[in-house]
Amino acid sequence: MSSHPVPGPPTPRPPGVPSPADVAPPGEGDAAVDAALAELDAAVDAALAELDAADPADLDAVLSSAESVLATLQHRLRDIGD
Repeated sequence: MSSHPVPGPPTPRPPGVPSPADVAPPGEGDAAVDAALAELDAAVDAALAELDAADPADLDAVLSSAESVLATLQHRLRDIGD
């Protein structure tokens, strides 16, 4: 009998991080998507600025601004689950 230890199963390693060369360059359609997302992000920023500017003593204004933020975010995020 040999006194050498028996090797166990290999230790699993996490997947490697892809290098920039592994990532596909952006396609032509990506520019249109990026432009649409920038427009939606500007809408989210505007809705949040409106909420920030609402008078805290005017609950109707706060509620209206908050509903605008909610609707804008829902529009921005509607495709995430797809």
